[in-house]
Amino acid sequence: MTKCRFKKNKIQILSLKDQKRGKTNPFLVFFIFLVLNSFSATASQLLIPMDEDSQKNHLKAYGITYFALEEKLEVRWLLNYRGGSFLISDTDLLRKECKIRGVSFEVISEAKTQSILEDISSPSQNQEVVLLEKAPKIAVYSPQGNKPWDDAVTMALTYAEIPYETIYDEAVLNDVLVLFDWLHLHHEDFTGQYGKFYRTFRTTPWYIQEKEEAEALAKKLGYNKVSEEKLDVALKIRNYVVGGGFMFAMCSATDSFDIALAAEGVDIAETMFDGDPSEPGYQSKINFSNTFAFTDFTLERSPMVYEFSSIDMTAKRNIPKESDYFTLMDFSAKWDVVPTMLTQNHTRLVKGFMGQTTAYNPKNIKPNVLVMGESKLNGEARYIHGIKGKGFFTFYGGHDPEDYQHRVGDPKTELDLHPTSPGYRLILNNVLFPAAKKKPQKT
Repeated sequence: MTKCRFKKNKIQILSLKDQKRGKTNPFLVFFIFLVLNSFSATASQLLIPMDEDSQKNHLKAYGITYFALEEKLEVRWLLNYRGGSFLISDTDLLRKECKIRGVSFEVISEAKTQSILEDISSPSQNQEVVLLEKAPKIAVYSPQGNKPWDDAVTMALTYAEIPYETIYDEAVLNDVLVLFDWLHLHHEDFTGQYGKFYRTFRTTPWYIQEKEEAEALAKKLGYNKVSEEKLDVALKIRNYVVGGGFMFAMCSATDSFDIALAAEGVDIAETMFDGDPSEPGYQSKINFSNTFAFTDFTLERSPMVYEFSSIDMTAKRNIPKESDYFTLMDFSAKWDVVPTMLTQNHTRLVKGFMGQTTAYNPKNIKPNVLVMGESKLNGEARYIHGIKGKGFFTFYGGHDPEDYQHRVGDPKTELDLHPTSPGYRLILNNVLFPAAKKKPQKT
């Protein structure tokens, strides 16, 4: 029989004999020492704050969170708490990694942790705790030879130090998508019209080369036309999402993907793109039930117009750069967990930016698709999300959140100059989205 005696903040462990003799049992002291040290090692948590004032590098903070998942640490995403902060099991390695990457962190006690979690759980707080379970395996759909700075997502992943693999048509057609949790679509044209760059760039070496390479790849894969090959790629991606995948796309990959699905079995490409005229009356043959996000759109017939359809608002915009912002919508964190995750930020007002597909016409968005970011001033949707089968998709208009009007040949964006970019945070919210423990969704 033993008992503890507390004296002047020191714990003495006495055996029954030693209690009588007034002696301390050294073996029991050593045992309790180990227990107490083990407890203290797990008692603290690392809070990665994501509010405006406390975090000096929001983008790399996502990379730290991904690193923690790789290390099998417990990670909790505190939705709407200090800008969507992360709560992670405290380790020396994690602290060291935060210091190396320049990510702000706070060490908090177990008591403080419990207080934060209790406050978040209160029905009066529009906040929620989401457990992140694993580091998602990420694929970027992009042609070989594409420069990483041509795409905002690859720049964000590289800067945040989140690993990814680049795949393209041959891999997709060979069903490698099942190996990945998250897929990003580069600024691709799934309609086989080469980005509608014909009018301005048809005589430039890079356009000629890319067209020849696309035709050679289609032929290698057994297709007569690039448009037919791209359609099959789009169908594989559709099946990936329906089967439970997470797909994120920006700029022209968003509307051209849906257009390709809607035009399945219909020739909408003109002679300069595929060697023969488009199908007469093809607009009336478009099947909007095949699309993910868009409906009732009118295709742009002229190859001389740098536009795919009425979905995009670029040519309809009438707003100066200084006033070009969009607002993130507010959602109930406890009831609308998914859109709340995808809109976590330290500000609700995000700078606008342009692209081949800049924003979406609300009239062409399906009613079951959720608008998460919009510009009421210009009557456009910028950031939308939906469910397809067992999976999810997010479409984000524009090319580069920190390059207002990116043009062909422009220099890359240096993210060291924009470590707290709200626009880039939206991309990285989506990267972590598949890591979250989620409830089953209805089709």
